[in-house]
Amino acid sequence: MAKDKKKGKKADAPELEQSAAKPKGKKDGKKQKKGKGGNGAAEHHHPLEALSKLAEHPLVADLLAVGALAAVGAIAEAGKADPHAVKSAAAAKSAGKAAAAAIGARLLKEFTAAKKSASDLPVKKA
Repeated sequence: MAKDKKKGKKADAPELEQSAAKPKGKKDGKKQKKGKGGNGAAEHHHPLEALSKLAEHPLVADLLAVGALAAVGAIAEAGKADPHAVKSAAAAKSAGKAAAAAIGARLLKEFTAAKKSASDLPVKKA
């Protein structure tokens, strides 16, 4: 008798009848996004792609070159008096400081040049 009651409840449930009529794979009230659409959906890129695009920028390459040159200069300066000082932690620390200072100076130069060129542009009134 218990089986008969369960069958009666299943047959009377309106949720089951509605779900059977729906095609599979579609959800209520949500549209599925496929591919690259012009609907303004954000594209998800791998973080390494963004990093590689950033590394290809000429300013980034210039900053890396300036920092590396300053670091090598600091290490050479440390090794001038004592050749064993090149391997020391103090030499590495001074190389890092020199690289950071050189990169900061180069960035400051770039930003001031960009700011100056932007202020030289004529302002259009709307």
